[in-house]
Amino acid sequence: MIWCKRCLMPSSRPRVEFVDGVCNACRFHDGYSATDFGRRKAEFLDLVRMHKRHPAYDCIVPFSGGKDSASIAWRLRYELGLRPLLVTYGQLLWTDEGRRNFHRVCDAGFDVHYWRVDQEVSRKLARRFLIERGHPKNHYDAGVNAVPLLAAVNFGVPLVVYAEHGESFYGGHVLSEEHRRTRDLAEVLENQVGDDARNWAVDGLTEADLWPYIMPEADRVAEVGATAVYFSWFFKWDIYENARLARDRMGFEVATNYPPGHHGERGWPGRSDGSFEGFDSIDDKIDGLDFWLMYVKFGFGRAARMASRMIQLGHMTREEGLEHVRRYDGEFPETYIGDVLNYVGMTRPELMALADRHRNAEIWTQESGSWALRHPPR
Repeated sequence: MIWCKRCLMPSSRPRVEFVDGVCNACRFHDGYSATDFGRRKAEFLDLVRMHKRHPAYDCIVPFSGGKDSASIAWRLRYELGLRPLLVTYGQLLWTDEGRRNFHRVCDAGFDVHYWRVDQEVSRKLARRFLIERGHPKNHYDAGVNAVPLLAAVNFGVPLVVYAEHGESFYGGHVLSEEHRRTRDLAEVLENQVGDDARNWAVDGLTEADLWPYIMPEADRVAEVGATAVYFSWFFKWDIYENARLARDRMGFEVATNYPPGHHGERGWPGRSDGSFEGFDSIDDKIDGLDFWLMYVKFGFGRAARMASRMIQLGHMTREEGLEHVRRYDGEFPETYIGDVLNYVGMTRPELMALADRHRNAEIWTQESGSWALRHPPR
């Protein structure tokens, strides 16, 4: 397990690649900063004109309720003069501030289509994937990919604008150069979900129950001419600037349930469990557990994830990030754990035993009865 020389991403991250000790996310940012976004903006506006079908809407924006999709919607509407339809696959367990932020966007001049799925099906899938994969939001990943395309097909709005290409920005497997610009079924199944949702029709669930998680058939997509692209290809992508825009333009809140050892980052009050900041992934109570299990499985957690992004974007030095990682990475998500355990029908001892079954022995060792990383960040 090695740690990137520039950021704080380890070699244990799935699909990450290193060259001379530097991860592929850092190498991608070297070239990304030199992109001609003026030309790319013109390319995007041409794309909008080519795909204009609906009398009211220019495109669909998959809207989670968070800072990134909110900032995309705002920029399309108020900087480019377009009219996006926001399509939401809701969070599993909304936080109070997440709900308030969601409604702030709804009230800021947008039409929003909220696809609220069967909550019992969602709960069963969350428990199943928590047990099987240590990832209770695996079906959420499927829903946020499928629901916007289903809406595009059903409403006849063929252009879908997703946020950033994660495999490029955060270190992953880029299927082709075109995949940095355009999202397709192959990438969704290989990198986003890892599975076809129709395979989940077991244990009393039918394919009909799983319909919101299944990508629309290729012939229906072709009939409408549906195309999904990444906003980050056409416009400079910066998650910290997205958070500032959401706060300054729409009054977004940050995490308000401060864990012990509360420490704000760069003037932002509060932080989330396991991190040094409180503006990223604060909409769902189950996110904290998901990030903690990522730490158990791969040896890096929420603080390392965010610090790496902030370093790559030039908002933080590696030394600052390393201090945050040593202080917060792997912190147990106490804030919402009671609600989460109730949601998945599990006790705390059952959860801890399950986590140890997902723990990678190549990464962890026991010291004085406690788990420790064999190769901690340095």
